[in-house]
Amino acid sequence: MKGTRQEKILQLIQKYPIQTQDELQKYLLSEGITATQATISRDIRELKLYKGMTATGEYKYILPTETKEATIPKFSSAITDSIVKVDFAGNLLVIKTYPGMAPAVGSCVDSLSISGILGSVAGDDAVLVVVRDEALAKELCDNIAHMIRAL
Repeated sequence: MKGTRQEKILQLIQKYPIQTQDELQKYLLSEGITATQATISRDIRELKLYKGMTATGEYKYILPTETKEATIPKFSSAITDSIVKVDFAGNLLVIKTYPGMAPAVGSCVDSLSISGILGSVAGDDAVLVVVRDEALAKELCDNIAHMIRAL
């Protein structure tokens, strides 16, 4: 039972941005697994989960190996200043830049080391980023849009 519960916890935190033990408990219950707060707390400790900041400034449970994926991408201000627009369709993300800046932005995207990014192609003023699924494309689009609005 413990192994099944802990495996389900790992699946849930990778699928949803779970912020609290109470929220995790509700997701487990929806999967047919009943657990007390104390049990969930022990599971979190045993699985070495901790809270990492998302691009929206909220915290969620992550694995130590997910650190790069869960944190806000660190683009220099020169790079974020060169992004004009970002949008996605399906699993494709398009980042529009000022002329000549797309290769630098593409290089930054590649350096993120996010496992869901399959690759990117940069032209003169646009970067096409191919990701594993539409959910990740939307998340990256939102994160980049948030970064360029924050400046």
